Amino acid sequence: MKKRILIFALLLTGISYSFANKNDSINKKAVTSFNKEFVNARDIKWERKNGFVLATFCLNNEVMFAYYTTEGEMMAIARNMLSDKLPVPKLLNLHKDYSGYWISDLFEVSTSEGIAYYVTVENADLKITLKSSGVENWETYSREEKE
Repeated sequence: MKKRILIFALLLTGISYSFANKNDSINKKAVTSFNKEFVNARDIKWERKNGFVLATFCLNNEVMFAYYTTEGEMMAIARNMLSDKLPVPKLLNLHKDYSGYWISDLFEVSTSEGIAYYVTVENADLKITLKSSGVENWETYSREEKE
């Protein structure tokens, strides 16, 4: 009986050890910083990318992305959003200047420098990505002609 308990305890230790080491390739400082910043986050997935670490997670029923340097410092937080969540001046300016386009992508990026919005608008001929970090104006970030 004691032998079974010992084997069971070793199995449990091995299982918990394998779960604990799941993120060994991810910088421990990034994980610690993330856990302090996003206490209620769930469904956390870590990825090592070229030059940074990405945490994809769910917070308040919203999918978010936290970007960390390879040294574990937070660079940015991003989230996808619907156009009706844009500040009203930005939304009005977007509708005025790009009325013949539809929105195919919109996200908010928060860094130590502030909040910026990126929107991709498209029509039959063009795909334009705009950036806005001011009160209402949008500037062209990239422009691509469709074939």
